[in-house]
Amino acid sequence: MYVSEKQLKEFILDSGLVTGVDFEKAEEEAKRKEVRPRDILVNQGKLSDDDLRRIQASVLGIPFVDLKDTKIPFEVLSLIPEPIARSNNIVAFKKSGDSLEVAMLDVDNLRAIDFVKKKVGLKILPRLSDTGSIKSALVQYQKSLKAEFGDIIQKESLSIKTLVPEKDGEESEKDLKKLAEDLPIVRIVDTLLKHAIIQNASDIHIEPMEKDLLIRYRLDGILHDAMILPQNAAPGISARIKVLSRMKLDEKRLPQDGRFKIEADNQKVSFRVSILPTFFGEKIVMRLLKESSARFSLEEMGFHGEALELVHYATKQKTGTILATGPTGSGKTTTLYSILDILNVPEVNISTIEDPIEYQVPRINQTQVRPDIGFTFSNGLRTLVRQDPDIIMVGEIRDNETASLATNAALTGHLVLSTLHTNSAAGAIPRLIDMDVEPFLLVSTLKVILGQRLVRRLCDKRKKKFLSKKQLDSLNESVDLVRVLNFLKKEKIIDSKITNWEKIPFYDPLEDKNCPDGYKGRQGIHEVLRVTDTVKELIISGATAEKVEEQAKKEGMITMIEDGIFKAVQGTTTIEEVLRVISE
Repeated sequence: MYVSEKQLKEFILDSGLVTGVDFEKAEEEAKRKEVRPRDILVNQGKLSDDDLRRIQASVLGIPFVDLKDTKIPFEVLSLIPEPIARSNNIVAFKKSGDSLEVAMLDVDNLRAIDFVKKKVGLKILPRLSDTGSIKSALVQYQKSLKAEFGDIIQKESLSIKTLVPEKDGEESEKDLKKLAEDLPIVRIVDTLLKHAIIQNASDIHIEPMEKDLLIRYRLDGILHDAMILPQNAAPGISARIKVLSRMKLDEKRLPQDGRFKIEADNQKVSFRVSILPTFFGEKIVMRLLKESSARFSLEEMGFHGEALELVHYATKQKTGTILATGPTGSGKTTTLYSILDILNVPEVNISTIEDPIEYQVPRINQTQVRPDIGFTFSNGLRTLVRQDPDIIMVGEIRDNETASLATNAALTGHLVLSTLHTNSAAGAIPRLIDMDVEPFLLVSTLKVILGQRLVRRLCDKRKKKFLSKKQLDSLNESVDLVRVLNFLKKEKIIDSKITNWEKIPFYDPLEDKNCPDGYKGRQGIHEVLRVTDTVKELIISGATAEKVEEQAKKEGMITMIEDGIFKAVQGTTTIEEVLRVISE
């Protein structure tokens, strides 16, 4: 449906969104650049894409629809499959007789219209809409699917078979296998997994209670109750997950670990499974690892300023060790993969030894440890150094032998990346010494140590606030606000003339239908400790982690909590979230 430039000009000027002078300037620039005036106006911010769509709708005589506050019936919404709706920005919102009204960003997308027409067998009535409306409708797919999944699970749980234990009180493997293949159990487990993927959960917890089976999902680092099932569902769900993970069905006294993979909505998801016997049954925790997850750049992960420069400095080294530290689930491995992305060039051979392999990366040789058959980190690392690697990633330094081998590899011409469970960057040094790594070897190999945590990221809609003097005094007990102020000025986040924290805004979450908690996704807060000559002297002299950190701060290191307050000023997260994560 062609709209001439003359028609569009008349309607744009009539709308009052752009003055005649601005349009004439846009026409002159458009002639020079050989583009359309509308493109110039959009690039200059005089018009938005959505303004342009509204004007085009008026020119063409096509109705314009706003769906931001419209609840679309699921039976209408689901007429167009979500992947098609998402990839073509087309949403069904109203059905009348043999006609279906669809909202679109581009009514010239005849391929999408033709596909929907063939699928639903109805007359398609295209309507122009804006990006906010399409986003709002796409969110409704997920909410409706969650409700539908909840109904499926509750319905199927009513028809679960209950096993009668044999004389010794234990079910036989044959009976358990039969139970695992019971149709209601299969449907419940499949639904739980898909539900978790849709919600973008990082973990699923299945916890047997005295009378119920509690299902919880970890979303953005926080556990949320998902649903409660009857207790008689526990044996079947446990058996089904054991079958998928290739575990021993009749072993209920010892912990077991396993792994399986499914494909849902055109994406492959690996599940890392841990089963632990508890008083009321087997507790199951599954970690979700999306193989299609795009690796983040260091900037997207939250590195900035001097910390970012230090990580880039470390990647340019040919030998030595780069350590990422933090508790379980703090994003250490993701950080190392982001560094490997920078290092992954044709001129180098990169090999990894991991447990498990969380992301598959082209051109990197990745090896999975198998402790059950004696293939450990230390055994794998011994072999890796004979594979002519330039760069080695060791998933985790867990014991003295692995620590010693990784240090020796860094001494003998390799760049070694690894993770360590400590509370801070400086805490890695006494931890390695506890693992019998000699201090003189540490100072010869360590280049940088990264400490990190993950904080929930605020949604785009958020509430501005200013702290009172009393609140600032309380915050100053946890963090040196003078140092943070200097870092903010140095990176030009605030005006260099500001000296009073009471004038600096912070933010609170603002809940809405698209962002129920006010948070969506997570970002890292970091500290990056460079092992300088002065830090080396402290290590050799046996200084404590506190003294090492104090020296690093003197040399310009921003600590995790300081980085958290820095990001709270930027509006990425909240002070409360930073303090919650740091205190854990």
